[in-house]
Amino acid sequence: MTFFNSIKLWAKRLKRDVIMLWFAQRHPATPWLVKLLCIITVAYALSPVDLIPDFIPVLGYLDDVLLLPAFIWLAIKLLPPPIIDECRIQAEQWITNKQARPVSYVGAAAIIVLWLAALYAGWWFYQSRS
Repeated sequence: MTFFNSIKLWAKRLKRDVIMLWFAQRHPATPWLVKLLCIITVAYALSPVDLIPDFIPVLGYLDDVLLLPAFIWLAIKLLPPPIIDECRIQAEQWITNKQARPVSYVGAAAIIVLWLAALYAGWWFYQSRS
């Protein structure tokens, strides 16, 4: 298997696992702390807005390459195996039926609020120094 094929397979699994976490956060048997981690991970992964915009060289893709897979890995490690199996089947069916990729507008709103809070904090810090 070539390097590019393994990257493509990894990306495909990552997409499936994000959708699997989307189903897992709705599953009634998911523990509440893991459910919260799933909600945060899915909201960020499916958000149309990035925490670090992609046009920023290197840093823009760092969150997509390191941060997101780390959150997905942690959520999967904390989920009970029967829930993972059930939700992966649902995710594969979702992908097979070629349904639209879920989008998280709540995640986008949360990221925009974080950016606005950071800008306000920077402005406030600058004003207090003057």
